[in-house]
Amino acid sequence: MGKRDDLIAKYADDLKEKCGITPDMELLKKVTIGCGPSIYDADASTVASSQEGELETVKNNFLIKKLGLSDGPELMEAIDSVIETYGKSERNKYRAVVYYMLTKHFGKEAIYG
Repeated sequence: MGKRDDLIAKYADDLKEKCGITPDMELLKKVTIGCGPSIYDADASTVASSQEGELETVKNNFLIKKLGLSDGPELMEAIDSVIETYGKSERNKYRAVVYYMLTKHFGKEAIYG
């Protein structure tokens, strides 16, 4: 297995163990690939959920640009809900896991079709 496969396995474990979600491995793989090289960078691979600017970036770059959603209060509510599911005290919230849960939340799996 390559480095990306190792990371996908780690993300799947997080979804199962920390979020109580059985991941759709095909979708998780596509979301991970969609994150690009950021998954290999220690800082960029995680979401700093305590930083408002970071959450705005997730909203603007992922939810609005990638998933094509319209801006509204429900976007931040969804991000907060995903962070809550992941566990606010969880230090490493992997970007691919957060994006995966947001994709599922909004039913946008077809974007990765």
